Amino acid sequence: MGDSGTAEVRRERTSGERLTEGLTVAVASALSFALLAGPAVVFGTTAWHLVTDSGTTAFSRFSAPAIFLALLVLPLVLAGVVFRSGRRRSRERLTAAVPAALTLLGVSVVPFAALCLVLVYAD
Repeated sequence: MGDSGTAEVRRERTSGERLTEGLTVAVASALSFALLAGPAVVFGTTAWHLVTDSGTTAFSRFSAPAIFLALLVLPLVLAGVVFRSGRRRSRERLTAAVPAALTLLGVSVVPFAALCLVLVYAD
């Protein structure tokens, strides 16, 4: 009676809501990792060739792999930040994972677009 104004009301989520959130996380994660797989392979082999090739400068031996790595790690870092932000707001783990997975999917387009640009404009 006395604490009714300060008590937090938690609504139980239905199994349909949990299933929808789980499917959203699974599909977004699978699509984002599929989008990241191509750039990871191409950028990795390109970085390896730059590092091991005798005709490249010292600057390109270190800067190109660093840029490629940053492009591939950026989606994972941003998704982690979004997930931690959701957990700080005392959301359940799955509820906090949905925006993080969608962020991962959205930002995974950046390295894929960079790969497409490289392939289109490569000589």
